[in-house]
Amino acid sequence: MKTEHAPTIRRIDYQPLAWTVQSVDLHFTLDAKATVVRNRMHCERRGAGPLVLMAEGLTRVSLTVDGVEVVETALRETDTGLEIDLGERDTALVEVVTQINPSANTELSGLYHSGGGLYTQCEAEGFRRITCFPDRPDVMARFTVTLEADMAAFPVLLSNGNLVDSGDLDGGRHFAIWEDPFPKPSYLFALVAGDLEVLERTEKTRSGREVLLQVWVEDGNLDRADHAMDSLVHSMRWDEKTFGLELDLDRYMIVAVSDFNMGAMENKGLNIFNAKFVLAKPDTATDVDYEHIESVVAHEYFHNWTGNRVTCQDWFQLTLKEGLTVFRDQQFSADMLAAAGGESARAVKRIEDVRVLRTAQFPEDAGPMAHPIRPDQYQAIDNFYTATVYEKGAEVIRMLHTLLGAEGFRNGMDLYFSYHDGQAVTCDDFVEAMSEANGVDLDQFMRWYSQRGTPRLLAEGRYDAAARQYTLTLTQQRPDGDEALHMPVALGLIGPDGADLPLMLAGDTAASPTTRVVELKDTTTTLVFEGVAAEPVPSLLRGFSAPVILELAEDDRRLAFRMAHDSDPFNRWDAAQRFMVRVVLAMTVDAAKGVLPQVPDAFITAFGALLHNEKLDAAYRAVALTLPAEAYLLEQMTPADPVALRRALIVLMRSIGERLGDSWLGLDARLSVAGEYRYHPTDAGRRALRNLGQRYLCAAGVAKGVERALARATGDAHMTDRFGALAALVHSPASAEAATALADFERRFAKDALVMDKWFAIQAGAWRWIDSAEPALARIEALMSHPAFSLSNPNKIYALFGAYFRANPAEFHRADGAGYRFWADRIRDLNKRNPQVASRMARVLENWRRFTPAQQALAREQIEALVGEKDLSPDVREVLEKALGKTD
Repeated sequence: MKTEHAPTIRRIDYQPLAWTVQSVDLHFTLDAKATVVRNRMHCERRGAGPLVLMAEGLTRVSLTVDGVEVVETALRETDTGLEIDLGERDTALVEVVTQINPSANTELSGLYHSGGGLYTQCEAEGFRRITCFPDRPDVMARFTVTLEADMAAFPVLLSNGNLVDSGDLDGGRHFAIWEDPFPKPSYLFALVAGDLEVLERTEKTRSGREVLLQVWVEDGNLDRADHAMDSLVHSMRWDEKTFGLELDLDRYMIVAVSDFNMGAMENKGLNIFNAKFVLAKPDTATDVDYEHIESVVAHEYFHNWTGNRVTCQDWFQLTLKEGLTVFRDQQFSADMLAAAGGESARAVKRIEDVRVLRTAQFPEDAGPMAHPIRPDQYQAIDNFYTATVYEKGAEVIRMLHTLLGAEGFRNGMDLYFSYHDGQAVTCDDFVEAMSEANGVDLDQFMRWYSQRGTPRLLAEGRYDAAARQYTLTLTQQRPDGDEALHMPVALGLIGPDGADLPLMLAGDTAASPTTRVVELKDTTTTLVFEGVAAEPVPSLLRGFSAPVILELAEDDRRLAFRMAHDSDPFNRWDAAQRFMVRVVLAMTVDAAKGVLPQVPDAFITAFGALLHNEKLDAAYRAVALTLPAEAYLLEQMTPADPVALRRALIVLMRSIGERLGDSWLGLDARLSVAGEYRYHPTDAGRRALRNLGQRYLCAAGVAKGVERALARATGDAHMTDRFGALAALVHSPASAEAATALADFERRFAKDALVMDKWFAIQAGAWRWIDSAEPALARIEALMSHPAFSLSNPNKIYALFGAYFRANPAEFHRADGAGYRFWADRIRDLNKRNPQVASRMARVLENWRRFTPAQQALAREQIEALVGEKDLSPDVREVLEKALGKTD
């Protein structure tokens, strides 16, 4: 069983187990409170040593080897399970019978009870909570699963692979037998038993095989499954076309469940999803919800090859499947958006991905939980499902794609699958396949897998008018002085007229491109561009070609120029972000001194120019005119002062709403989308820009803006318009209108759990626009008693507590420390119920040292109090001890 202080697991200590499992037959007698599991494993020796079985939180009823009960002298109990001495034999049939109580499983890991049904979550180490098994990703076996249950309680019985038999039994019971023809690790096992409805579709694969696609949902939700099904079909077609990868089973199933720790899980052929990433219809889901569903469905489907057919040797290789698959789902979404909305939609997708990276991963890289995309050690593997492993891991894969080109990357993928299909492998195996397929040396590139922290790229340019040369010097700065990285830097030069200049280097014989990818391999690289007639403006790191922090001296005039002329849409957005950051931070300095911050006229002029540029589509203008996230802004401050930052942001939003009010009001009418709702990037972009305008108008208290927002929030609008208007009112000084809109929203959706999560989150993240307004903490404490809230549902916890802790820093980091005390109490409670969720909430304060000295003292007091408690789970303890610097 788990101990309070979990041992540190190190990558260099990896050793294969002495015994592996060739095939496993599982028989489940399902019951909500007493499920019996009979597990027959056909084991083979592959080295010296005992058979190692992991087990946690279950009752072992019997254990036999080759039909004979195991004697006590051959059995050893360990912290993680048990070891069996099997003597000199080379094969063994091991049968273990266990009993578990799914209803008591509040951790939602293993087999658990939710909403009348039974579901599993086995990644990373949940299968050992079901039965005794060598629960490691490098143990791959073929599974045959028999499910037996009461037909009235559990009319639907699902597991991995293909259904080979089913039927009725005596006493109102029934059974189903599932066979997965492909070897898989135990973390990919899945089981579902419940009263579910199904949406079905039959499709033909590229090779002509007919496959059955199913989306299973709880009763009453069938009308919300169509978009998930469409997304699944689109994912199949894209993977066939882009990578030549075809669905390999007779059927593919998605199941939506209300209680789930993660977003979704790629179990072979039976994906179990958090319902929020499946269910959508215009009345209940926003454009963002539709986008996320398409992305997550694609992500889990793509795992069928990048994660299932080829899996991880050990959990240190987690980014092998996750970083690669995030990159694949990002490319898929970008292609889907571009096909419907043009290349600008692709650029918006890239911007959104980088915003997530900068907001979530960069702070992680700068804090005590910083780790390489392939960690060297861990205590609780659940703590390493991180933005670094996923999002930064995807950026590392993207760099390979940039360096090798689309064709070279595809060749590398083909070789990877030809070598490793059906195997558990390492990140080295993947990069070696890329290297061999393209005949390039990627040894230096592998440093991205071992270096933690965010590198900085220092850029300095010098123009020589007489020589008509522009010299650009690029310098890498790595955390901890690590070795130089192999880094692709896409760059361009913009002439005084706003047009890109040809990039001619000495020795060029072909026509010079206007965007060039330079491969940096040294700490310092100097480039000399020739034939430059006038001093240019550099446009560096186009498309965000490497996950680094760019340091380049640019004054306000140059940023405004790039906002207006940079041909690279990402860099154009980035110029606007840099200008916004500069303005906000300067205003925050004044706010901290008690001085009313002033918004520079130059900023409003540049902002307005972007707003009025009709050559840019609405979706692009919406992302370009959205202020940087508070979390990202706080990372730019030393020390971080959330209260002063919030004061500055309120002044800035009011100023944008007031000084550009007529423009926003005019756009509001012109951006209306006629006809019934459809999820389409062009329509979504128009709605996004209109909703952004509402935010600024309501922030400024513009009467017409508030009036329109209230009408949409309480009228007959679809959810994108309704929730956009509600958010505009809640994030404004219009408290009476906000209260009316919130009450109307609750009345309409009180019985819809997913929609109510939006209602909880918007209130938890609400700012105080006037000093007399109710503090967020009082509101949150009251909402904990709301009938729609539940401490057993992760979505509710993330919506209410997560939004307060992460999305409302000025209210959470209170001067009296009440926010920290509330946080500590929630960690104590969640630690007992669900350590995975508790550890995610614990990470909110991992960067506590970034804040003001007074806030640091208050935060440290609560962290130390928690660490001193004896019953803290290993998941939470690891996070908090690292936050205090007590572990490496």
